[in-house]
Amino acid sequence: MSEADLPPKLDDVAAKAGVSTATVSRFFNNPNVVAPATAERIRTAVEATGYIPNLMAGGLASAKSRLVAVLIPHIAESIFGDMIERMVEELTASGITVMLGVTGTQAHRTEELIRAAMSRRADAIISTGPVDDKIRALVQRSKIIFIQVWELPADPIDIAVGFSHRDAGRDIARFLISRGYRRPHLVTSDAGRLKARSDAFRTEWSAQAGSTPTESVVDMPSRYGHARRVFAEIKRLSDPPDVVVCGSDHLAQGLIIEAQASGFRVPDQLGIVGFGNASIAGEMRPTITTVDIDGSRIAREAIAALARPRAERSEAERRIDVGFRLIARESA
Repeated sequence: MSEADLPPKLDDVAAKAGVSTATVSRFFNNPNVVAPATAERIRTAVEATGYIPNLMAGGLASAKSRLVAVLIPHIAESIFGDMIERMVEELTASGITVMLGVTGTQAHRTEELIRAAMSRRADAIISTGPVDDKIRALVQRSKIIFIQVWELPADPIDIAVGFSHRDAGRDIARFLISRGYRRPHLVTSDAGRLKARSDAFRTEWSAQAGSTPTESVVDMPSRYGHARRVFAEIKRLSDPPDVVVCGSDHLAQGLIIEAQASGFRVPDQLGIVGFGNASIAGEMRPTITTVDIDGSRIAREAIAALARPRAERSEAERRIDVGFRLIARESA
């Protein structure tokens, strides 16, 4: 490995800021003991070099911390909830301590948590959260194992374990056409993954059925409470849909309840499709037609990636497709 490939060191920050390494160390231990102008120069140097302080220094060090950070956008009514629970179980069973971070939908919060994980010398970061070019550069400089889950970008930052959201959207459209539905309504957003599914659904539906689905746009994360507004929009349409495609099972559950409260029979008068195969999907009445993602397999693939030296990793092992499974139940 060349010197340019090595992660930045404390000496690099000190040289960039024009101060001693002792001053930089004092800054990291307690920023208030350093003069404000000096502190600002150190912050600028940290940003420029990409240095991550080692908060484990002085503790019991080892080659592996056995610590993995798992980042998730949100917890309440989360589409990732069951997958993350299975993933944590698998990681814990293999002797790994999991640090869970909630990123929200903003990349800057993801960056903050990535820096926190790096400073504690986590062996890896497993993220379902948003990433941008700044995060990509930060991760690649650090050499930490970074696993993006729930998606398959064409060029992963390091490793991606997920599935094609475009393929999922296409297959939902094909399934509903095979079931005889003719007027779908999409509940979508501008969020990347849900937008990819909706765009693929729309393209496939237009190609096969020759029509354009109606749609409602909701903020992310989608919530149970969005269902009331979406159902009110549906009822105002001049040509009401015969099936609604939701971005999560929680939203599908809310729509089923709203429809039934208004006297609609599901699926006789209105079909409803969810996504994620949350536990509620199999427990509702009617049970929810949905798309299942194998969270346990995602966890196993992530654990295998942790054990595999980067030098031995093939290009195919950087992008692992776990697929998805459409589960036809009672709601559509």
